[in-house]
Amino acid sequence: MQRVCLALPTMRPCPETIAELAEEAAYAVATFGVEVHLLVLDTTDAAEFAQNAAAVAALEPTPGVVVHHLGEAQQRKFLRRVAERSGAADPELLLDLMLPRAVAYGSCVNRLFLAAAALGCTSAHLRNDDADFQVVDGRKVFPIHHELLSVGRPAGEAVAGVSRSALDPADADKPVMLVSGSFIGELCVDISEIHALDPAVYREVVRLWAPPVWSEEEKDAMVDVSFKGAGSEPFGADDSVLSVPDIWDVYMCNTALDHRAYEALPLLPSTETIGSDYALLHALVHARLPGVTHNRHIVNYYTPERRTGAGFVSYQLRFVKFLLSMLYLYPVYGGMIDLGRALLDERHGLRVEPLLDLVRGSVDRDRSGNEHCLDVLDRCYRKLGGKYAELADVVAGRRQQLLDEARADAERWAVLIEAWAALVAAARAEGIGPRAAGSEPRAEGPGA
Repeated sequence: MQRVCLALPTMRPCPETIAELAEEAAYAVATFGVEVHLLVLDTTDAAEFAQNAAAVAALEPTPGVVVHHLGEAQQRKFLRRVAERSGAADPELLLDLMLPRAVAYGSCVNRLFLAAAALGCTSAHLRNDDADFQVVDGRKVFPIHHELLSVGRPAGEAVAGVSRSALDPADADKPVMLVSGSFIGELCVDISEIHALDPAVYREVVRLWAPPVWSEEEKDAMVDVSFKGAGSEPFGADDSVLSVPDIWDVYMCNTALDHRAYEALPLLPSTETIGSDYALLHALVHARLPGVTHNRHIVNYYTPERRTGAGFVSYQLRFVKFLLSMLYLYPVYGGMIDLGRALLDERHGLRVEPLLDLVRGSVDRDRSGNEHCLDVLDRCYRKLGGKYAELADVVAGRRQQLLDEARADAERWAVLIEAWAALVAAARAEGIGPRAAGSEPRAEGPGA
């Protein structure tokens, strides 16, 4: 029986999300006859973990759905065993890259990938704790429907499960490694308040995300579509396309990946940096692998702690670091585009060596572009005034640290890429929890 991983990383109480994902898992079992491992990787504190654990305990037992709720202590124990088993010279460094003390979006997804390998899953289906499913006629619109129709199949077979195909027939034997919808609702990056305060400042700030070699017209066009996903049109009827996806049409929190993708390339282990979890999607798209995009978009919303006090500063600093990370990521993405299908081996899998060369080659980039980025942000934030002027003070006080961390993140990514194959093999050998098909859900807490 095919075993798949429906995965949720969380750092906050999210009982409603856990219940919704259990419904999606049950739908997948009933519709496709798969075994679903619902994996919740939870880095909340003890009181918040208890809320999530209570939600897991309240789930109705469903044959074919196995629930794993892993707290930070158990994750650390698993990762330490994996790092040591991998034969790495410095397992403590790998443990820090996988489970740092700070928020790390790429690292939490990398942990999901290793756990999926340990569970023997053939695909990972990624969700988030600040999004809802759309509801039509009282029924939730589950993305896993399109994901399981196509992920992992040769493109020539996947044609039967999509609305239409725009794929070159010569690519029919290549596997579909990516299936993704997008989102509707609020911007995926919480900067809409900047637009409300001053649209011109918003435009100037978002333009900092664009590649510096782009024309002014291209940068403006990028601002108009950035962070908006599929807009606001609600789901009506299913529509799916088999093609080489456009990177703008995929969303990491509404994505399924074949194991041959995530077992080849890890995400950036950057700390306190939004957007650090998209590099693998870029690799798949730029290698011109077949993928499916669909319209079962999730509904994005903001959690309140992002808007006030320390939560506001923390989140906006993650956005600043996202902008700074582009100095090192755009050369990598550009190299991926240049290599195109040369990124693939004879079995249509990602070749790690050229990817690693691109990452290593990005590390020594001239920092002047990031110095300029911080100068523009300082001016823009001070023009907005209020809490944004206070944010400007924080950014200015950490200027050198932010510049250094952006470079260090690129270096750490190279270390992790080099170690990744051994970590995946070690995770597969290590295993996690029960594996029997048809098992009832079981919550695995920190003491399991």
